[in-house]
Amino acid sequence: MASLHKSLAMLFSQIIGHEDIKAKLIQSVKDNRVAHAHLFIGPEGTGKLALAIAYAQYINCTNRGDFDSCGVCPSCKKFNALAHPDLHFVFPSTTNKNVKKDPESDLFLAEWRQYLEQCGTYADLSSWFNALDVENKQGIINVRDASTIMRKLNLKAYEADYKVAIIWMAEKLNIQAANKLLKLLEEPPEKTLFILISENQEELLMTIRSRTVLMKIPKLRLEDVQSALIQKFTCDVNAAYNAAVLADGNWILASHYINQQEDEKLYFTCFQKWMRYCFKFSAPELIDFIANDIKSLGREKQKEFLAYGLKFFHNALLMNNGLRDRVLLPDDEKAFLNNFAPFISNNNIGLITELFEESMNQIERNGNASLIFMDNSFKIFNYFKMK
Repeated sequence: MASLHKSLAMLFSQIIGHEDIKAKLIQSVKDNRVAHAHLFIGPEGTGKLALAIAYAQYINCTNRGDFDSCGVCPSCKKFNALAHPDLHFVFPSTTNKNVKKDPESDLFLAEWRQYLEQCGTYADLSSWFNALDVENKQGIINVRDASTIMRKLNLKAYEADYKVAIIWMAEKLNIQAANKLLKLLEEPPEKTLFILISENQEELLMTIRSRTVLMKIPKLRLEDVQSALIQKFTCDVNAAYNAAVLADGNWILASHYINQQEDEKLYFTCFQKWMRYCFKFSAPELIDFIANDIKSLGREKQKEFLAYGLKFFHNALLMNNGLRDRVLLPDDEKAFLNNFAPFISNNNIGLITELFEESMNQIERNGNASLIFMDNSFKIFNYFKMK
């Protein structure tokens, strides 16, 4: 596998796993059986967008090999910069501080390229909207997007063999945009390739789905994620394995977990100490713990620590209810959970959840962390008695 460090996955060899899917896409080009419209469907973090771009690049590579694009011809270089004149993107957008009305994909292309460079083409809707700084607004693909892509694709190709339109998160097409796109799919311009990418095909019009070739992109295999993590982050085998298990086939989550692993190790150590002090309600130890361990975290990490603790409580309840297979934790945390879980039940989980959520809100509002955590400690001591 080629390097994954801060590089865009434009070559098939740079994409994690999915060797069978890569082979099918490559063979379709070799056999000159490129369908005019594909639907790549699968869960978040599986590389659907990366595969779409690699496929488009391979089709238009002027010196393609048996298993990949050459990566160095003029076409490949432009694909690598996401700046090929015959490569077009459509994606959800909405207004922000720079685009105050009539949003559409073309107005955010600079942000889109920068975002894909940061995420390595493993994109998700939440982080894309964060990159756009759209606050709590929900983005869509609107009729302006559909009109723009229709105009572009009806023009002659600038230099490539195929004009390519990649429609990311196609389930965000509103009804007007979907109907306009449908007309284009029914009568596509010559040498045009549509690749629709979706996480939920049921939200797409049946008439659109029926005019595409479905390509199911499954979750990544654990061993592929583990190998990629070791290569990208130079982490040890056990750390990569634990992150891969937790991510459950999602590269975005796996990257997040490995980045957060050092923090999580600290949170786990702190959580063990805190719960033991709460269980016996040792006031001197709690005061010392809060003054040193908790205060040193800072406000944002205090909230993260509480969120981590809440997740641990919920895992305890899962274990108690016979759902051990849904508890995805590293071995050392699971060992502690085995002893900890008997103190969590349906009698106290609601109170604990409410307590932790309120505490996170209080810290967000600049509440006194020492008072918040001491109050929590006393309440947890009492909640443990309700098992």
